[in-house]
Amino acid sequence: MSTAASLRGIGHQLDDPASLGQALDELLAAHTEPPTLLALGEPTHGIEAFPLLRNEILTHLVERGYRSIVLETDFFAASVVDDYVDGSTAEIDEVLATGFSHGFGAVPGNRELVEWLRTHNAGRTPSDRVRFYGFEAPVEYAGAPGPRHALSSVNDYLPAALRPESARDLDTLFGQDTDWSNPAAMFDPAVSIGNSDRARALRIIADDLASALRRAAPDLHAADPTGYASAVAHARTAQGLLRYHAAMASPVPDRIALLLSVRAEMMAENLLAIVAQEQQRGPSLVFAHNAHLQRAHDEGEVSWGSAGALVRLTLGERYAFLATDANPDSAPGTLQGMLAEATTRRALFPTPALRAALPPSIGTGKPIVPGHIPLNPAELGGADAVIFIADTDGKRYQYW
Repeated sequence: MSTAASLRGIGHQLDDPASLGQALDELLAAHTEPPTLLALGEPTHGIEAFPLLRNEILTHLVERGYRSIVLETDFFAASVVDDYVDGSTAEIDEVLATGFSHGFGAVPGNRELVEWLRTHNAGRTPSDRVRFYGFEAPVEYAGAPGPRHALSSVNDYLPAALRPESARDLDTLFGQDTDWSNPAAMFDPAVSIGNSDRARALRIIADDLASALRRAAPDLHAADPTGYASAVAHARTAQGLLRYHAAMASPVPDRIALLLSVRAEMMAENLLAIVAQEQQRGPSLVFAHNAHLQRAHDEGEVSWGSAGALVRLTLGERYAFLATDANPDSAPGTLQGMLAEATTRRALFPTPALRAALPPSIGTGKPIVPGHIPLNPAELGGADAVIFIADTDGKRYQYW
């Protein structure tokens, strides 16, 4: 039997909502524990087919008890979207502009998602509404903000008697916000403030504030669960930002990888916080780049873990990952070419069967746009299944 025939035999063609739902149900049922977090990746941002697939999957999962969706967008900014889908009177264009980081409000499929969530939630009880979250760290491509807002939020939340002595000099240590957000620091460690005396002092204060929150948790949480959760999120963010700035100041050879690893840690911490918050309501669907969600690398040198790999250490089988890919001009002899040959429109391939059917000599296709990371056959073990989309032109919509 040819490889193409074998792949057609194991692929679940996703031609309509019914076949999509059946394939998802079978995949999730194969887990020894029902996933608490189902991760759906995309190989790049801005290609319409992937967010639209996400929207279809969410519609099905909501019928199966999923009660939240989590996107690769700023953790705090996402509250603007969550308020809107919960019924706020804001204008949707403003929500898309301010509730998404990285310009992702303009990505095709996100307006449709927000509108669907608002319509779905209307008239439902809070326990039955689908919430919107972001799990991204508050960083952008050209830099990161300072810790002023996050640390001040924690310090102001704590009763005066519980504020650590170290925090008395906060305002002096912050300095100018532009000292922290200087874009040149992303590329030149000598420009970064992250290893300065005041940055190191702020890391001690951040630790002291986080500790104070934990030690006072029983009373603070009982009095104001929402306020306490927000303070904890700000404390977590302040610590992560200060680690990120310290990494920017580091002259190590693979400095960008170090920065990405700190970002991944922050993303993982946010995901686990969301899982904890949603545990009484239902599972969550998370959508981001494949690179953020893969469970682990197959083999090779020790490397920094992705957010998905870090989360899986805690959730185990309760974390499931579906990778996606596409290539309108798939080359023969590549993973993408073979999947395209076995796909009428789009299809889901369970990873164990897929890996067993592929020849050892299989290669990897070329990127279709900058930022597209084609699935590598050697990394398929990091996913439960692969969804390949054949009916896309691969066009990226400019969203920034």
